[in-house]
Amino acid sequence: MTLLQKTYPAILLSMLLAVASVILTYPANARDAFVFDSIDGGTLSLDEWRGQPVLVVNTASRCGYTRQYDELQALYDRYRDRGLIVLAVPSNDFRQELSSNEEVAEFCEVNFGLDFPMTTITSVKGEAAHPFYQWLSRTAGFVPGWNFNKVLIAPDGSVAGTFAAPVKPLSGRITSQIEAMLTKA
Repeated sequence: MTLLQKTYPAILLSMLLAVASVILTYPANARDAFVFDSIDGGTLSLDEWRGQPVLVVNTASRCGYTRQYDELQALYDRYRDRGLIVLAVPSNDFRQELSSNEEVAEFCEVNFGLDFPMTTITSVKGEAAHPFYQWLSRTAGFVPGWNFNKVLIAPDGSVAGTFAAPVKPLSGRITSQIEAMLTKA
């Protein structure tokens, strides 16, 4: 018996254990483990919205796409009674967010009258990214390339779609998927 034949089972077992540890480290879907700090205090858990579609959007107050807040609120107003959640995740990863959570909350309330859930200022890319965004990168290969990237989480916690900043919240690409999810509910 050669050395390779003798060590093959040990190598295979080692590889399987490595894969298993990665799989066990990351949840199977977005509902399993992701909690954000709320800009209003307390926490926001994706598990709270089990069975509902959630549109997660990384936002910034000084971005050219900030006017999308109006459409995000309109989208939320249109579908909230049927179960849609819009979750804004302010981020300064692209250096366009205000300097404090209090400033962000006031800016959004005064200028856009937002009443959907919002997290504290949170990193969405790189090693400092929130665990949700790390999971999204590893499972869906999606990392926000700019502010106002959108991620639609299906009621079962899977990633239903990802949308770059130019895709408007009320576009048919997004609303058609949301309506299909709400029809099934």
